[in-house]
Amino acid sequence: MLFNTYQFALFFLIVYPLYLISGHKWQNRILLVSSYIFYGCWDWRFLSLLALTTAIDHYCAVKIYGTEDIRRRKFFLGISVCSNLTVLGFFKYFNFFASSLQDLLSVFGLHAEMRFLNIILPVGISFYTFQSLSYTIDVFRRNLKPAPRLQDFALFVSYFPQLVAGPIERATHLLPQVLAPRRISIDRFFEGCYLIFWGLFEKVYIADNLAKTADAVFSAPAPYNGIQVLLALYAFAFQIFCDFDGYSNMARGLGRIMGFDIMVNFNLPYFSTDPREFWQRWHISLSTWLKDYLYIPLGGNRRGELITYRNLALTMLIGGLWHGAAWTFVAWGAYHGMLLVLYRIFQPYLAKVPLIKSRLMNGAWTFVRAVFFFHLVCAGWLLFRAGSMAQAWDMLYAVLYNLRVTQYTPIPSYFWLMASSLSILLIVQLSQRARGDLMAVFKWPRALKTALYGIMFYLILFYASPGYHFIYFQF
Repeated sequence: MLFNTYQFALFFLIVYPLYLISGHKWQNRILLVSSYIFYGCWDWRFLSLLALTTAIDHYCAVKIYGTEDIRRRKFFLGISVCSNLTVLGFFKYFNFFASSLQDLLSVFGLHAEMRFLNIILPVGISFYTFQSLSYTIDVFRRNLKPAPRLQDFALFVSYFPQLVAGPIERATHLLPQVLAPRRISIDRFFEGCYLIFWGLFEKVYIADNLAKTADAVFSAPAPYNGIQVLLALYAFAFQIFCDFDGYSNMARGLGRIMGFDIMVNFNLPYFSTDPREFWQRWHISLSTWLKDYLYIPLGGNRRGELITYRNLALTMLIGGLWHGAAWTFVAWGAYHGMLLVLYRIFQPYLAKVPLIKSRLMNGAWTFVRAVFFFHLVCAGWLLFRAGSMAQAWDMLYAVLYNLRVTQYTPIPSYFWLMASSLSILLIVQLSQRARGDLMAVFKWPRALKTALYGIMFYLILFYASPGYHFIYFQF
């Protein structure tokens, strides 16, 4: 069940009135049942997987918190970690690792008949396993008490606005909101409605229209024209942002009108001027999860520069593999790890660049750095979007050696589609950056924001491109 469908609208129109007229305990019961119905509409068979993950982690957390014996605590933590990673590894990576092993053996002249399984990837499994796993780790670290009731923890894991594509919430943030009565004010209700509407516009108008441009090139066979590849790459860069940010905004909006505060997952990432800033702004729930539960436990930056470089590279490799079972995702993670390492190496030298006293020149220098780093990010998106390493290489070759305009390069249609799709996004994001507030548009003068809402509604009504799933559903 997708947020941008009539089925979800009907689902929510039934759930929300029942939620409003109920007390706190019944609100939680309604949300838990609704969340399981929401997930079961995709494939009811995987409800048992969600329930099993929930039951194991709740049991392990209670056992961990109930003893001071460090060996028992580690034992139950190990059960939680192994069960989550086993489920995730089997459903997401079994065929990938089997295929990779077969290819490796063939390099040495060995032939092995691998059994490949027809495995369906459960939607959202990467999100809810990481969310549930962070709970038991936090209980182990004594950062959190276990949920007093299984049903409350089950709601934390399965809360439907952010169940299948995040943000990956922490129990320290979301679970107290499950346990305590929630208040819904008229201001928060309208803020939530704005987030839902803006997220819907990002998805069905901007992202889905840009998908046509990106898909037309990435689905075509080689050879490629460099101009077309660049335009498709720029289209995909904004497609994946608006697709994922759109989902996150709708999730935040749905949560807000129900009294929940769901974390911000994107904060103007394409204004970043370096890789560290980018990962503080892009997919914030995943990047902070990797930092807190992987990078810091590995030693972070506390054991010297070489160990720090290793930890950065390994963390980003895992982050790349989290996104999908393919070598293109591993290469994408390695690429971003390399950027982080190189930035860390050169950052002391960049810090010695003398500050320019002119405010105009400082702004221009920041703009140049942001544009330069945006193109580094786009180079990474080539690996992320390509269907194979071979296709990524063919496209990179076209950009480097076939960057010319020909009569077969439909620049006008590509250009105007992208320009029309991105103009409103640029206006909104410039306003957000100028005010330092992601809700800046909501605080515009009434006449101005009413005009913007009218334009957005018109574009959704007549120029939306339905039929595209959310990109991150496959992860």
